[in-house]
Amino acid sequence: MLTLPPLTLFAPILLLAVAALAARHPGRRPGKLPLLAEGAAFAAVLLALGGVAQLWASGPVTLSSGPDAAPLSFRLDAISATMSLLVTFVGWIVTRYSRSYLDGEHREGAFHALMLVTLAAVLVLVQSGSMGVLVLASLAVGQGLRRLLLFYPDRAEARRAAAKFSLCWGVGDVALIAAAGLLWGAFGTTDIVALAALAATAPLPVMTGFAAGLLVLAAAVKTAAFPLHGWLTEVMEAPTPVSALLHAGIINAGGFILIRLAQVIQASPSAMAALVMLGGFTALFGAMVMLTQSSVKTGLAWSTVSQMGFLLLQCGLGLWPLALLHIVAHSLYKAHAFLSSGGAVQAVASVRKPGPVAVPGGKVVMRAFALALLLYAGVATGFAMLSGPKSPQALALGAILILGVAYLVAQGLADTAPKALTLRTLAAALGAAIAYFGFHLGASALWGPHLPAPPVAGPLEWALITLAIMSFGVVAIAQALFPIWAHHPAAAGLRVHLANGLYLNAVLDRMIGGLRLSQRN
Repeated sequence: MLTLPPLTLFAPILLLAVAALAARHPGRRPGKLPLLAEGAAFAAVLLALGGVAQLWASGPVTLSSGPDAAPLSFRLDAISATMSLLVTFVGWIVTRYSRSYLDGEHREGAFHALMLVTLAAVLVLVQSGSMGVLVLASLAVGQGLRRLLLFYPDRAEARRAAAKFSLCWGVGDVALIAAAGLLWGAFGTTDIVALAALAATAPLPVMTGFAAGLLVLAAAVKTAAFPLHGWLTEVMEAPTPVSALLHAGIINAGGFILIRLAQVIQASPSAMAALVMLGGFTALFGAMVMLTQSSVKTGLAWSTVSQMGFLLLQCGLGLWPLALLHIVAHSLYKAHAFLSSGGAVQAVASVRKPGPVAVPGGKVVMRAFALALLLYAGVATGFAMLSGPKSPQALALGAILILGVAYLVAQGLADTAPKALTLRTLAAALGAAIAYFGFHLGASALWGPHLPAPPVAGPLEWALITLAIMSFGVVAIAQALFPIWAHHPAAAGLRVHLANGLYLNAVLDRMIGGLRLSQRN
């Protein structure tokens, strides 16, 4: 029986063909090319939908060429089909937005060409079936985004952002290439499906642990994890469509690499522990800095830093289906947030001021957190009776999420809070708990059969779970009590330091010579 190639593979080919046409008319108002670029992006969405239908009808498909040990292969399965649909949909929306946003720019045609090329490279990355294709696509994505960052080459800030991005993304690519070489030496193949099967069943060579560590490094750099997060906050110098395009598989490419090679990563307990600690700290750090930002786009960038840290935490806990769900949900939300950032100030200013905010005291805060956790425990018990018990990692992640909702419950329980607010905040806590386990069931059904289950919790896993819950709990309680201690002089100083990201970006500039590099580009 003849096996058809993945339909999703035709999407990057179409995008590259239209990009080549756009490159021939790089100037202002290039005729119908912006409309043609949008049409190509929409056609890519249709091809991604066709890939989903193909997967449903005939199962996973692999298109491979070259030697068995190091093929250049493309893979259509539940993971790549999901990511292809996500990337093409966000790419289409961003391309459509770009038609009006870039209308009349002196390099309008060149911008559409670069957008389509970068989008095509991301589509190749998410469909990669071998380490060779994964590496080549990652290199292409880096080059495409760098040229988009330099769309206004006369801006010194843009040149510095491009230089810093290139260096950080290049570090990730070097780590990815080294990991591919180690995996080839350890298993004799670079095919991702074969690597997953061998990592799950065969005795693991020592080199596998080093390869997993390099993959964690590559993912951390590409997701702008602490302390190399500075490149993400500076790419806001690019046009707004580029900021939105970041969330079409670029900033979360590191998370995708981890998910695609989940079996290899999970075979190394030290790699999993590193993801939990690095991801958890990045999530907390990014969230605290985000709250101090006055610029809408910069605040969104710091929010992305926090969310990518949480993504690494999910991977470190072995909650791979939830990590993929996080990529989908965050990409859609944050792309919309960037594209609508222009009207954010007016929207906030037009909202009717509700009056004085109810300030909860210490006892109220503790009561609110206890109540939120009690509601969460009740919902968890109910879902366990319906669908079976959850892993400790899944329960811990849910507890971390509900701690954030407990902040709202504390405001609802304050003495000056109206009854309606109290009921709404309690409903929010209950709804968040139900939604978490509901989405968990859905993600497990869609992607669980293709990804490893969380590791059995041993002493190391329990220690990491405890550390994560305690860290997020302390920050959540401090945030709930913020109105009480916000006027202390020390709080004002802390706000200034956090607003500057604890000056780590300036330190990174000095270490890599970012200011000098920006002048040479």
